[in-house]
Amino acid sequence: MIHTHTLSNGLRVIHRDALSEISHCGIVVNSGSRDEYPEEAGMAHFVEHMLFKGTRRRRAHHIAGRMERVGGELNAYTTKEETFYYATFLGEYFPRAVELLADMLFQSEFSPLLIDREREVVLDEINSYRDAPSELIFDDFENMVFAGHELGHYILGVPETLNLFTRDQILRFIERQYHPSRMVFFSTGRIPFPKVVKLLERYFSVAPPTVEVNKRVAPSPSYLPRKELLQKNTSQSHVMVGIPALSMHHPQRYALLLLNNILGGDSLNSRLNASLREKHGLVYHVESNVTLYSDTGLFAIYFAGDPQQRERSIRLVRKEISRLLEKELTPMQLNLAKRQWKGQLGIAAGQIENYTLSMAKQFLHTGRNLSLEEVFARIDAITAAEIHATSRNLFGKELYELSYL
Repeated sequence: MIHTHTLSNGLRVIHRDALSEISHCGIVVNSGSRDEYPEEAGMAHFVEHMLFKGTRRRRAHHIAGRMERVGGELNAYTTKEETFYYATFLGEYFPRAVELLADMLFQSEFSPLLIDREREVVLDEINSYRDAPSELIFDDFENMVFAGHELGHYILGVPETLNLFTRDQILRFIERQYHPSRMVFFSTGRIPFPKVVKLLERYFSVAPPTVEVNKRVAPSPSYLPRKELLQKNTSQSHVMVGIPALSMHHPQRYALLLLNNILGGDSLNSRLNASLREKHGLVYHVESNVTLYSDTGLFAIYFAGDPQQRERSIRLVRKEISRLLEKELTPMQLNLAKRQWKGQLGIAAGQIENYTLSMAKQFLHTGRNLSLEEVFARIDAITAAEIHATSRNLFGKELYELSYL
């Protein structure tokens, strides 16, 4: 059962009952790298790091050990649109987790000494990321597609801005972004929901209510598709092709997600895997994926393989896209695709931590949480004509293309 509530300061709450002895809870903030000013590139991610580095009550090692000493975990991550802080623990330590999260969010000190120290940590993280072409190309591709927009820069930031961050700048970013009305507290566990609300009223009501001031600007609907070849001195060619897609609110998003699963989803029987890997033996890994933002989206295909076979592999990718454009799925193909995707979603829902994080993100952006049964009903309603129309709308234009050589 799902419970929701809103505190007097605007903090929204969503809780899912579970019989497990393991509980999860956290805060998701409606703030990510797209909410940074140009001189703040990397600030959302840097703030995420700094919230672990000391409060008025605790030093960094006290924060790190607070959940670990009872066998739990404390973690965080930043995306283009959200920042998550969350904990996993035995249910009896729910109050401990709630108090710790509130302390980090509202009582962090941001010592200049620790800012300088963490700056070096993040710079090293940036360098490590640059050494991972199979990860870096996803950001480089998105930066190419959304060039000139806030979605088109690195979540980790760049050394040029990171080296200039000051305590005052960090505090201004938090004052602008970290409002209770921009947050959702989320949890899963056996704890009764009234007790969850009571804990939050005790620890999270310290944050005063605020007026929403942050306004996001959607990317321009125009696009300038192009090809880029970047020299990276890698043993493989890493390639991405794709195009701007639908937002998380678009009525055809389920058709797009099903289309993605058919073309290059996680399964070995995806069309791209069957062609590039199983039939032609050109790549070890190929995938397609959809990123749904609040006001736009991205559809992208990635593979890595022999540089001598790059052009042939791209032709095979385009051939599979053409198959989707040429004719509708048969009733049998559509039913099999739906059954497979529903099975994957059902299995994924059993991974409670990931399900809880997904629940929080959905509630943050839409104000509700769809049950698995509701999602299945929406999948069942997808028609072959809808899949075909989505394919034509998506792939009826020239694709962006990026290659590392």
